[in-house]
Amino acid sequence: MADFVGAIDQGTTSTRFMIFDRSGAEIGRHQLEHRQILPAAGQVEHDAREIWENTRKVIDGALANAGLVATDLAAIGIANQRETVVLWDRVTGEPVGNAIVWQDTRTASMLPELDASVLRERTGLPPATYFSATKVKWLLDQDPEIRRKAEKGDVKFGTMESWLIWNLTGGLHITDVTNASRTQLMNLSTLDWDPVLLDIFDIPAAMLPEIRSSAEIYGTALGGVPIAAAIGDQQAALFGQTCFDPGDAKCTYGTGNFVLLNTGTTPVRSTHGLLTTVAYRFGDEAPVFALEGSVAATGSAIQWLRDQLGILESASDSETLAATVEDSAGVCFVPAFSGLFAPYWRPDARAAIVGLSRFHTAAHITRAALEAICYQTRDVVAAMAQDSGTALDCLQVDGGITANALCMQLQADILGVPVSRPAVAETTALGAAYAAGLATGFWTNRDELRANRHEDRRWEPSWTAERRTEGTTRWSAAINRTLDWV
Repeated sequence: MADFVGAIDQGTTSTRFMIFDRSGAEIGRHQLEHRQILPAAGQVEHDAREIWENTRKVIDGALANAGLVATDLAAIGIANQRETVVLWDRVTGEPVGNAIVWQDTRTASMLPELDASVLRERTGLPPATYFSATKVKWLLDQDPEIRRKAEKGDVKFGTMESWLIWNLTGGLHITDVTNASRTQLMNLSTLDWDPVLLDIFDIPAAMLPEIRSSAEIYGTALGGVPIAAAIGDQQAALFGQTCFDPGDAKCTYGTGNFVLLNTGTTPVRSTHGLLTTVAYRFGDEAPVFALEGSVAATGSAIQWLRDQLGILESASDSETLAATVEDSAGVCFVPAFSGLFAPYWRPDARAAIVGLSRFHTAAHITRAALEAICYQTRDVVAAMAQDSGTALDCLQVDGGITANALCMQLQADILGVPVSRPAVAETTALGAAYAAGLATGFWTNRDELRANRHEDRRWEPSWTAERRTEGTTRWSAAINRTLDWV
């Protein structure tokens, strides 16, 4: 009997394979980074072939590290970076050029021509370069031959989970409802590709994958192991945090920040700059929806201090350096390197550090960068409360920056609610594993998964309400300056 479940976590900067036992404990992992291809300002690409080759390597490596073979796995689930676009040739299976990454802003000139009300009504999403549709249109518009093949179904489109499933299963072309909901081509009411949207973006239906649920047996790989889940990375983290009830929320801290609030089986249409998205759908069950706030630059701001300014030798140094000062002494850093996402949706905004004097040091700027991570999250949480009518009572967190205790304390202080980090930090991979395990009967129900969650650390807010208001006011003024600049 297979005693483990595997999860492919295909992210923006790396791909990992993780193996979990029935208690949700990690048994083994292997991880490889892939290249970030930057052809011009605002353009970000990946080599889809490199990502597929890395996926094969990390599966083999994790199994070897754990002393297991493929048949020890009851199922494999996939979590993936969302919105990133891959086109490939149906016959050769080779990518048609590089994948265009979710961070890419080359399609900004298309946005003024789009009807925001139509897009929001049908997809729950605003016009933005973030989503897949404009990227697919851009690729098709560059080459009439690619468009001709796409119209015949000889060029396929998919986000990363589609690309991996095609390769793992030998040609199955599917996506799941969570990833489809991020393309801006799926109707949120019908959960199917929308002919009106395909017409708006001039995208042939023949190139699209079949939309399936997030957890079911799609096919097999590795000599018979079921591929039994596909779920966008942020939705996977929501599931891995066992946020199964309406009102449960989590924030994943990575290159950017992603806050999701479970809103149950009824989609909540945002009027405060958030996204309405599918959280997950299991088999034939009713879909569960979420409100999402996506922040473009959080962890990448720390990377910028390290790589471009040379203030830090490593990202982990940010906590040590920032802790040498009591506060940022009035400095605000708005890291709008790719514009501002939720709740502002201003792709034209640019990064700014305001409030500087000769007194300020690298420590103040670094602390301001940590505060920026937390204030951007606070903006999203405030919008969620307005849209949902429900105030957050605890934020469940995961991702690399949660290892920074100072940043997490700042997050609790700025939000005014506790922040909880789970014992298993890799909740994205865990969520994909949970979904695959439920689909195959490895786990019986969600109560088993709730029992697996254990808190590693909790941060309680320590600021007074007056200090919280003062900081939020200063942050809002800094945001307005970045918008006034453009």
